[in-house]
Amino acid sequence: MRLILLMLLLVVAGCATLSPYPERPTVSVTSFALAPDSTGLTPRFRVGLNVVNPNRRDLPLVGMSYAVELEGTRILSGAAANLPVVPAYGSADFTIDLTPDLLGSARLLSDLMGRQREQLDYRFSARLDVGGWTPDIRVEQAGRLSLAAGGR
Repeated sequence: MRLILLMLLLVVAGCATLSPYPERPTVSVTSFALAPDSTGLTPRFRVGLNVVNPNRRDLPLVGMSYAVELEGTRILSGAAANLPVVPAYGSADFTIDLTPDLLGSARLLSDLMGRQREQLDYRFSARLDVGGWTPDIRVEQAGRLSLAAGGR
């Protein structure tokens, strides 16, 4: 009985490591603007994304959640459903709406006013849901933004 239980546990653990998407897709920001239908006290931003699928299977995006952080403070976040299928070895472009985190933005602004900086660390993170039993795919892009005039 113990041998059967051990074998079943090994099979389940082995299946959990197999993924139909061995290569992580990439998500790139292609545009950023105020959403045209943004009204009220809280503005919404429309962000263009390009998703590249380096795998041999189509990537059917059921949904996606995402966030943008500056200096470790979340300033924008959102979620979207009914996204396009990203073809195998291909890419897809679409737009998403982001909502600002006013308290996080105020905290960041206060910090920036308190000490001058020439660069800001940023992080864009996304969780791609491909549905079914397939685990979510997490994508992250991080870097630095130069604030200096003529900076790189």
